[in-house]
Amino acid sequence: MWASGLAADLGVEQVLDIDAVLDLAADAAHGIMRPAAPLTTYLVGVAVGRAGGDPARVAEVIERVRVAIEAWDAPDP
Repeated sequence: MWASGLAADLGVEQVLDIDAVLDLAADAAHGIMRPAAPLTTYLVGVAVGRAGGDPARVAEVIERVRVAIEAWDAPDP
């Protein structure tokens, strides 16, 4: 699997829920705009990394971001 191999190459212990991250990316892409997906998942990674990579923190950050996506009120173009 791509994510497992990449995590190993980067020296990152893979303790994340891949499906949860992909679901969050989909929520960002559809709830905000497509370019928000990679930016959102990157920022989640930064937040979790700063918290020491705790798996419980992953779930907490994902839920917090999901709430922010649902609350997003896009400005008129």
